[in-house]
Amino acid sequence: MAKKKICIIGGGGHVGFPLGLYLASKNLDIYLYEKNLDICTKINNGKAPYYELGAKKLISKFKKNFIAGYDNSFIKEADIIIVCIGTPVDNDLKPDFKNFLKFFYFLKKIIKKDQIIFVRSSVYPGITNKIKNILKGKNSNLVYCPERILQGRSLIELPNLPQIISAYNKKSLKVSIKFFKKITKKIIVTSILEAELIKLFSNALRYINFATSNQFYTICNDFNVNFNSIRKSMMNGYSRNSNMPFAGFAAGPCLLKDTMQLSHFVKNKFTLGNASLKINEGLPIYIIKNLEKKYNLKRKTIGILGLAFKSDVDDTRDSLSKKLIKILERKKYKYVISDEYVKDKNIVSSKKLINVSDIIIVAVPHANYKRLKIPKNKYKIDTWEITT
Repeated sequence: MAKKKICIIGGGGHVGFPLGLYLASKNLDIYLYEKNLDICTKINNGKAPYYELGAKKLISKFKKNFIAGYDNSFIKEADIIIVCIGTPVDNDLKPDFKNFLKFFYFLKKIIKKDQIIFVRSSVYPGITNKIKNILKGKNSNLVYCPERILQGRSLIELPNLPQIISAYNKKSLKVSIKFFKKITKKIIVTSILEAELIKLFSNALRYINFATSNQFYTICNDFNVNFNSIRKSMMNGYSRNSNMPFAGFAAGPCLLKDTMQLSHFVKNKFTLGNASLKINEGLPIYIIKNLEKKYNLKRKTIGILGLAFKSDVDDTRDSLSKKLIKILERKKYKYVISDEYVKDKNIVSSKKLINVSDIIIVAVPHANYKRLKIPKNKYKIDTWEITT
């Protein structure tokens, strides 16, 4: 029996690439459909386009099983088409699906009746039905199966997380269950709307949890109390508080965006989500305002440890460190930046940053920062308590 050919749309992205790499390791033929030709070149040369734990080893070992390119024949020849296209919000934080839906109008022109379409992207509830209507008359084998991986650890999480699956017919449901059992043991079948909400609820819940800790942090800070001491005591022997995260920058291309998609779905009546946005996005200006109460920042150099949006990745999309930098630039305060993963001409080594800075803000808890020793004469803000 011939191997199924898999085409991943957005195959060079942070969702599509690790999925393709994992499937290639299962001896499947993978086409990574990617319009960024620089990313395609890297992948075809056996190099990961960005940092993903374990990718470097896998890509060299299973390079023969996949190819990256922007060739429509990839789509035409595939048995299964997996869509991993980004679904951003616009400047007003409203879902922007123009480019996402535009792809399906294009797909309708070339798709065959027996191909199966998996949608992995986070979507505003009702969008999967729109896709179904776009493809009506050409293909009805549509599956919504959202990804829930943690960027940077995708290859570890893919085989260990349950997979949510929803479909419009028995044929595509059967194919999708068989397919995802190659990846993970646990499959959860739901309706389309349930699957859409599961994904958005999952990310919104994490965003709200971070906002809760950040709100507690600001309360403690205003009353000169150490939040982490309180957090440890709250969690000590009391399991109901065991999932409380550290305070700190909570950002990136998923949590805020999906929280706002959910808010838009309920006509802006998602009170918790809207409040979480205000708290999390307001943390950089809160930190600067508090520093201004203590110091004349015109005479200080502020060091920012971490430019990525989260720990142990090289992705700076929607990073709150970048928002912090904009505030410093607007106020004409002097600053330096360091990051263990991000490549940028303005980045200095962590050693140099510590030497030249008067104030050090640990913006991202990269694992390597555990080895950093910051002198006592430097004022340090480390909500993660990762440095010494």
